Parts: sequence; structure tokens; C-alpha cells
Amino acid sequence: MKPNILFRNLVKIPIHRATKAGIFEAEDSLAAEEPLEIVIAFGALHQRRKQSISVTMRTPTGHDFELALGFLLTEGIINGYEDVISVRYTANLLDETAQLNVVQVDLQPFITFDVDKLKRHFYTSSSCGVCGKASIDMIETTSCFWLAEGLPLVKSAILFELPEKLRQAQSVFDSTGAIHAAALFNTSGTLIALREDVGRHNALDKLIGWAMQHEMLPLQHSILLVSGRSSFELVQKALMAGIPILAAVGAPSSLAVQLAHENNMTVIGFLKNYRFNIYSSFERIANT
Repeated sequence: MKPNILFRNLVKIPIHRATKAGIFEAEDSLAAEEPLEIVIAFGALHQRRKQSISVTMRTPTGHDFELALGFLLTEGIINGYEDVISVRYTANLLDETAQLNVVQVDLQPFITFDVDKLKRHFYTSSSCGVCGKASIDMIETTSCFWLAEGLPLVKSAILFELPEKLRQAQSVFDSTGAIHAAALFNTSGTLIALREDVGRHNALDKLIGWAMQHEMLPLQHSILLVSGRSSFELVQKALMAGIPILAAVGAPSSLAVQLAHENNMTVIGFLKNYRFNIYSSFERIANT
């Protein structure tokens, strides 16, 4: 598969900055935001069909293929990388300076799904993702990885260190202050991978897509840390990738905690300043 073309993730603009000394001309950096359309090609090889299934606002960091793959996995359309023939941009690849905003994923001919459900499309924005009821139905009807009760066991001291490690690794956030991150750690607290985006759900889809490409699913011995709050959708996506522990700097929503309880996932909130709350499956966290 052709690798992603590296996009700009920052946009510098002229501004005016006000201080006690007055108003001055200056320059500021903003997180780049561009639409990405995800298209799938499916069916028998001699009779392929195409369907646009998502238009999402994302940060064009060069991880679009990971984003598309992660989205398809977490929405239950594919079960793994083996279900994919190819991932490519549908724009002119000869012009690498062009902003390529359409990714096509070609599925294996044996992949089947309810086409009528796809026709409703998954239009998303950078602030919220797939509507809750549809996603709850997806979790209930799509098989996902089973989480072992009480495993893995993680020391609380390891968790205390994660926010600073995340902060140090967030290169785009340092420049803009306006971007979300999703980071994967092992149970020893070592950073495995990190992805950033203006949409928290996009950042996680990128991370899961990366893990899929590296044949790491299910992520049953890992910790997911997100830079904002834990929403229902983030729990759903983490469950689809087999992640047992989801930690967040902010608070979880009630629906996120409910879904985590039902699926034996550990949800941690307010992980900062050497403290955190455990909202579900506390037995995975060791008091050391």
C-alpha cells in the first residue's frame, strides 16, 4: 500500500495581540482542519460498488489511511487488516502538494454488511462523532474482543506518570493548544504510539488503524490515555479494539461509564496531579 503523503498540521496566520502595553501585529499557529471523505469499494471483483460512508473534519497529519481503517473497524464494517485489499487516495497522486481529502478503502470480496444501514452515512464533525443510539446498536450486534476480568493489572504509580508523558509527546498541542491526543501505553508505562487530531474520535481511530496495520489487535495488554474527556464513543471504539483500560485527563460521561460497566472495561477519569477516579472495573488497578 502506498504510504500517506505528509500534510501540514499547522497553519500560521497573522494576528493582532493585545497586552497591557498595547496592541501589536504578531503571528500565531493554528491546528489545521480539513474534511476527509471515506469511501469503500466492495462486492465481487467483477461487479464492484462504491459507497461514501463518512465525511469527518480532521487534522491532515498524514495519518488518513490509519483514520479510515480505524473508523471501519470501530464501526464493525471490517474485523481486521485481512479484510482490506488496499487503501488509497482517489485524487491525483502525481501532485503530492495537493490537499487529498478522499480516501478509498477496497474491501475483500467476501466482506458482507447491511448496505441500507450504510446509506444513512456517518456524517461527523470535529466535536462529536457517530450518534449514540446507532453506536449502541452497533456494539450490541457486532462481535468485539472479550476483555479478561482483572487483567492486565496496572500499578497506580504507573498511571500517575502518563499525563506528563502524553504532554511531552504532544508536538502539535505545544504549538496550537487546540488539539486532542490519543496515546497507547503498555502496562509498564512505555509510550507505544500517539496520534493527534482536532477530533478526539479521529485521534483514536488513527491510533487503532495504526495498531491494525501492525497486526497488534486486540490491544489487550495496553492502556489508552486521551487528552480530554471520555465519551460513549471513545469507550465504544476502545472496546472494538480490545483495549481494557481507558484513562482520561477529564471526566467520563454517564453513558460512557454505563457501556464500560456492561463490557468489563476499566474507565479512569481526572488523571492529573497524582490522582484519579476509577469509574468501572477497579480490580485492574493495583494500590501501589
